[in-house]
Amino acid sequence: MMNPLIPLFVAVPLAGAFLIMILGRFIKHFDRVAASLVLLFLVIISLHAIVSSGGSTSVYKVGGWEAVNKIPIGIYMVMDGFSVIVLCIVNLIGLLSVIYSISYISRYTSENFFYSLFCLMVAGMNGVVLSGDLFNIFVFLEISAISSYALVAFGVEKDELEATFKYQVLGGVASFLILFGIGFIYWKTKTLNIADVRTVFSTGYDRNYYLLVQILLLSGFGLKAAIIPFHAWLPDAHSSAPSPISAMLSGVLIKAIGIYVIIRLFFNMFAISEGMAVLITTLGTLSMFIGVFLAVGQWDIKRLLAYHSISQMGYVVLSAGIGMILISREIRYEVAALAIAGSIFHLINHAAFKSLLFLNAGAIEYSTGTRDLKEMGGLSKTMPVTSGTSFVASLSISGIPPFNGFFSKLIIIIAAVMARFYLLAALAALVSIITLASFLKFQRYAFYNQDPDRKKTKGKEVPFPMLFSMIILGMICLLLSLLVIPGIREMILTPATDILMDPSRYTSQITGT
Repeated sequence: MMNPLIPLFVAVPLAGAFLIMILGRFIKHFDRVAASLVLLFLVIISLHAIVSSGGSTSVYKVGGWEAVNKIPIGIYMVMDGFSVIVLCIVNLIGLLSVIYSISYISRYTSENFFYSLFCLMVAGMNGVVLSGDLFNIFVFLEISAISSYALVAFGVEKDELEATFKYQVLGGVASFLILFGIGFIYWKTKTLNIADVRTVFSTGYDRNYYLLVQILLLSGFGLKAAIIPFHAWLPDAHSSAPSPISAMLSGVLIKAIGIYVIIRLFFNMFAISEGMAVLITTLGTLSMFIGVFLAVGQWDIKRLLAYHSISQMGYVVLSAGIGMILISREIRYEVAALAIAGSIFHLINHAAFKSLLFLNAGAIEYSTGTRDLKEMGGLSKTMPVTSGTSFVASLSISGIPPFNGFFSKLIIIIAAVMARFYLLAALAALVSIITLASFLKFQRYAFYNQDPDRKKTKGKEVPFPMLFSMIILGMICLLLSLLVIPGIREMILTPATDILMDPSRYTSQITGT
């Protein structure tokens, strides 16, 4: 099924970036208006896609190139139940971050560079999510990565330049590993289309060669996703970037060019092997457990949140890995489906609450001029909206009902218990308790702790565009809990789970087999 809306996800933000660079120099405030309109348009078409797709897979053949002898030779952009969820996350968080930026970025020079790079980053992420072949995943990944390097360094202070240097070096290593992996695949299969690669690999392959390719791609995309042990760049990059960019990096970028691609390739391109499934589950468990312990001791708010990103992504990878183990053993498919659904649900939830927390941190820094929790206190009186929304986000990430984080963590823990991975279930529950302790510290020191002996930073509430984005995300944290209701779950989560559980649904649309 051809869908003419698919290329607009990439074409519109690219055109926006181009126009902002040129016209933004001559027309005052053109940059912020254009970026907001571009992202509003993308949100509308992504929501239309999720409502109208009904779980079906639609393909757009760039340039109209048809398959020859059932071999896809053109560039295929594929939209299915899984990619459409990630598109909604990317563009909705993008829109709210741009609205937030209207006040936040006015303190910086070169606003039009900021909005232009922002549109480029969104175009790259949308491209990665929609690409049906490995080469274009790499191209779009580089577009979003290079623009994010520039955005991390946007304040051109010493810390930001140091953070972006580290980020670029490790990002370059990741790109090198990914390109090597793609080269090895092309050498063996003579194709780069994901569905076609699966078809060629399934007819017989050299086991060691296959393993080498999987390790290369897992390492490369693992670096992009900042799962442990590939996490070294993340705390510096996320804490140094302007806050709307921190929200995008943590809420969206590590998912779209990291976690999403790992899940897509290991479910839809490679045949799932038990050894690889166990390795991915182990990496997820380590990220979840070590990330939270690294976070607990932090006093810089943004570094604390950055380490929690590693921990929460661990939940997503762990749950997807449990699903992979069960599929590889060919047992209990209903539990595997539950684990995968929990993984995708937590991916959506993390985008909402972690983006909100970074926007809260940005509001506190904007108002008080500090990110150090020890220098704050009593901000709940002077910044009531920031205090209230951060309380919602803190309870969400800690898994307290009725907020969204509780339901996705509960599904992950139930799936682990049903799959008889009792230790993993216990660890997931323990990490959630430690997360709660960490965010109680954040709440206490930032908003309530009033020590009369210390000089206090006086904060006042931030401008309306920043408040608007925080309030909307706070409401989304509550509304996402509705995804556990069967009717809504079947409309949104089930199509994504089905396409990952049954790779033939993905390949048949492309190769026609």
